[in-house]
Amino acid sequence: MSERPARADIGVVGLAVMGRNLVLNMADHGYVVAVFNRTIGKVDEFLAGEAAGTSVIGAHSLAELVATLKRPRRILLMVKAGPAVDTLIDSLLPLLEPDDIILDGGNSLYTDTIARAIRLEKLGFGYVGAGISGGEEGARTGPSIMPAGTYAAWPHVGPLLQDIAAKVDGVPCCDWIGPDGAGHYVKTIHNGIEYGDMQVLAEAYDIMNRGLRLPHGQMANVFDSWNQGPLDSYLVEITANIMRAVDTDGEPLLERILDRAGQKGTGKWAVMSSMEIGQPTTLAAEAVYARVVSALLDERVATAAKLTGPESAIADPVDEVISDLHDAVYAAKIVAYAQGYMLLQAASEEHEWNIDLASISSMWRGGCIIRSRFLGELMDVFAADPDLRNVLLSDFFADAIHKAQPGWRRTVARAIAAGIPVPAYSSALAFYDGYRSVRVPANLIQAQRDYFGAHTYERTDRPRGEFFHTDWE
Repeated sequence: MSERPARADIGVVGLAVMGRNLVLNMADHGYVVAVFNRTIGKVDEFLAGEAAGTSVIGAHSLAELVATLKRPRRILLMVKAGPAVDTLIDSLLPLLEPDDIILDGGNSLYTDTIARAIRLEKLGFGYVGAGISGGEEGARTGPSIMPAGTYAAWPHVGPLLQDIAAKVDGVPCCDWIGPDGAGHYVKTIHNGIEYGDMQVLAEAYDIMNRGLRLPHGQMANVFDSWNQGPLDSYLVEITANIMRAVDTDGEPLLERILDRAGQKGTGKWAVMSSMEIGQPTTLAAEAVYARVVSALLDERVATAAKLTGPESAIADPVDEVISDLHDAVYAAKIVAYAQGYMLLQAASEEHEWNIDLASISSMWRGGCIIRSRFLGELMDVFAADPDLRNVLLSDFFADAIHKAQPGWRRTVARAIAAGIPVPAYSSALAFYDGYRSVRVPANLIQAQRDYFGAHTYERTDRPRGEFFHTDWE
């Protein structure tokens, strides 16, 4: 391809499914998009196929891509997170000029984004780490986009990102979040909550399937009914659709899918961050570990013949079990978000990001995987009280979890009695009971620490901040 005059509004590097669909989304909104891919054949294939007849133009080198871009140049990287991003940045920098802007739309680790933003800003470039959620469908029709980094870049990238983002009540599911790695951090916590949401629904399926022996059509109807109330969400909707899917012989396709769940790391990053910052993101952690246990497939098959437990059948009336299960799903979901937002608040304070939780809730209402009616309620709660320390303390969610609590507890008890693992429901309940307790048994742990390690302790009858040691022998 010969060099052409600068006329493209933005360049996109990386033509996997997400990259291609974002490019087509931009073209739909009137932008001229230049594209490049390391495998050059994908550029020509894309132009001859999906992008034929659009405003998309191809480049066979990074230099050619850069030459097609209006200034300040805007280049969106849609490549695998990690070293590939740094390699690509290093290749681009000699071709760029001060004030040009690089955007990373992948699932990068937020600490990597912080380092990249610092480095590029010192060199005079703009750097934006933009978390993008919605999968391939969202990328094509309107995702949730979470940008942060060099604030001076926002006027140049904001209108485009908000144009292609999902809209709820006319409001784009995209707004500026804060400095350096704030955007990718918010996406990480989004994914941690997503892990929890998915595990909560998987446990509901397990109870209905193994515990109640319900046919898949009936389970689909249950999820459909839940999707008409407070559990209205994208994940509940697609779960109903999955229940109805059949294989070529008419049998439920779900039962032919190997029970071994994969993960790409963002859920793990959320849990690791919670441990570093000191926030109890227990439900997301259990969701990650549930996937880890699922991956031990050969061990599970071998131990099933060795380790015993109760029969998985639940004998209680189906309607009662389903009603209680609805409440367990709702309560656990509330806890998942409460914990995620606790972590967001703590990280925002530690990194001085000044994250607006009402704005985050608004951005997640459409386009993203965890979009739901629930997020509108969270947006209202934080708009009314931006300094709220925990969503469980708001009148709306305190009342909701109070009403759901009896069914939640009965669900956990039934599952335990039937030998059906419910790590999401039970860990959420354990957190809830611990969080509402005036006194927990940590005094014994502190005494033990002092006994074997002289770690000292504080006393209830002395001012906070005074530490004591006992010679326990």
